[in-house]
Amino acid sequence: MNAEKLSDRLEAVANNIPKGASLADIGSDHAYLPCNVVKKGAVPMAVAGEVAEGPFQSALEQVQEENLTDKISVRKGDGLEVIQLGEVDCITIAGMGGTLISTILEKGKSKLEGVSRLVLQPNVGSFAVRRWLIDNGWELIKEEILEEDRKIYEILVAEKGDPMNPYQHGNLEIGILFGPFLLKEKPVVFKEKWNAEVRNWERILKQLDEAVQNDDTASKRQELKIKLKMAEEALQ
Repeated sequence: MNAEKLSDRLEAVANNIPKGASLADIGSDHAYLPCNVVKKGAVPMAVAGEVAEGPFQSALEQVQEENLTDKISVRKGDGLEVIQLGEVDCITIAGMGGTLISTILEKGKSKLEGVSRLVLQPNVGSFAVRRWLIDNGWELIKEEILEEDRKIYEILVAEKGDPMNPYQHGNLEIGILFGPFLLKEKPVVFKEKWNAEVRNWERILKQLDEAVQNDDTASKRQELKIKLKMAEEALQ
């Protein structure tokens, strides 16, 4: 993977950036995504944000190598603190856990004024992202799921709007866990992901059944049983 040829998951993220939008890619790593979309002319300018020194240097080098220093600003900082208020229309955050993505959005909430689209790609825990979007007035408008190198990724696209809109037809908790759009389409990869998850939960439940019983094991068992019931409904 490089700036010319993105990985499938980053390609999917790139395809959801509105044409002509100014972009901030948070946790940009090698800045492959901003370099790719700027070079293609899909976006006029971008900010590549990185909190760690190593990836920050890699991003700087990549942008220099591509001769894009006039169009891509590489900045070191935590989450959304790398952008100015009103500087960008679209924010991408890819390749982290859902809880971390939610924390970044929560901490940088004041910077989201004027941002019209979020493209988020949690590696795990996408439910945490969906919950944050609901709590903060962002409407999920699209979801994708794909498999690459035997890992499964979800892409969540949100805009300001009615956060409850996608969840109107069905159980809210099931929608948050599995994704309202993915539940409708139930692509093959979606079924693969959740069938594997179900097998994992069943294995844990079996271990808990054999463990010493206390309040902790009881509440974990209860939680797993609820999830398994939700999965049964979702996978029908």
